[in-house]
Amino acid sequence: MTSIEKTPIHTALILRYENIRAQSLAICQPLQEVDYLAQPVVFVSPPKWHLGHTTWFFENFILQVFATGYQPFNPSLHYCFNSYYESQGPRILRSKRGNLIRPSLEEVLAYRKHVDQHLTAWLCESVLDGEVLQLLEVGLQHEQQHQELLVTDIKYSYGHNPLYPVYCERKPEQPPAPASLRFLDMAEGIYNIGYQGTGFCWDNELSAHKVYLHDYAIANRTVTNGEYLEFIENGGYSHFEYWLEEGWAWVKQQELKAPMYWFRENDTWFHYTLSGIRPLDLNLPLTHINYYEADAYARFREMRLPTEQEWEAACLYYQPEASTSSNLLESGLWHPTSVHTGDFQFLGNVWEWTGSAYLPYPSYPRFKGALGEYNGKFMVNQMVLRGGSCATPREHIRPTYRNFFHADEGWQFTGIRLAQ
Repeated sequence: MTSIEKTPIHTALILRYENIRAQSLAICQPLQEVDYLAQPVVFVSPPKWHLGHTTWFFENFILQVFATGYQPFNPSLHYCFNSYYESQGPRILRSKRGNLIRPSLEEVLAYRKHVDQHLTAWLCESVLDGEVLQLLEVGLQHEQQHQELLVTDIKYSYGHNPLYPVYCERKPEQPPAPASLRFLDMAEGIYNIGYQGTGFCWDNELSAHKVYLHDYAIANRTVTNGEYLEFIENGGYSHFEYWLEEGWAWVKQQELKAPMYWFRENDTWFHYTLSGIRPLDLNLPLTHINYYEADAYARFREMRLPTEQEWEAACLYYQPEASTSSNLLESGLWHPTSVHTGDFQFLGNVWEWTGSAYLPYPSYPRFKGALGEYNGKFMVNQMVLRGGSCATPREHIRPTYRNFFHADEGWQFTGIRLAQ
């Protein structure tokens, strides 16, 4: 480690690191201690695990590799907080993360403080080369991804508790009526797809390439709760004709009649929000829909979902500026609020299912080393989503960002945009 004068670059990086790390704690601030260990299903991770895992990332990939003389806070935590990195050794099963009654919450918070102190001190004393800067950037982007997961995991745990706890008290607001649904024409031709900027992007957004698209039209906004309610009232969950075979099997197995967080009492529909149970607002963008439901709704409307290439080309054509969602702390709303008031809205309301399988782009430049496990090994049996949601950190929202989930997963703020 070389002693150097602290530069504005170091100062800005440390400030950004501290702000992002503080954001994770701020999201957890409303929780009671028992909430930190909740894991109602396999795909939901406890908040305590999120706090530990994001800390492990900085300790394991940066401090233990580059900070001479660094002593791990507690070596046994490596097993607890490694996620899926086969190259980094054994780890607790994902389904067992809720069993981590130890380490205690106090120890996890002390772990975060220990790593933060050592990492910021190391940053002040180090020459930062390209490899280190990339690892730091990935670590920060990674923590912000977990902030989005924190929000949606907390909502799942609360929303499936029979007492429906309130995470964030706020007064109900009446959103404006959605813009009239219309379709934006896109001409046949060759389009550039993939990230071409100079800032950070994930390896799965590279490399930029050209695609040929036929004439198509894409909706100016996503589907609303009221529009999806028409699907339900017309027997959407009871007519197999709308569903893919796997989707229909899922509907029958789950005995579903409505999306996640919706329920009906007498003749009134309600849904769970992180502000508690509310009457279903018909004007809000539809959320928490899985791919099977999105595809079935599109068939009901005698339309389809756009491919991810169609979505990106239309987004760049009609909304070339990278408009963003509200910052989590600034909004405090935890549901879509930038509702469809303009002519078109592609970014920052809900993650939008596309009809595209999650696969590598041509000449995909997978990250080297352990970070190569970050995206590439998940490119099978998943579908791509685009656009970002109200829970997505705003600097992550860009036209080329590729999110991906299995077809039966809808606990994120996921919605539907139609194409034809």
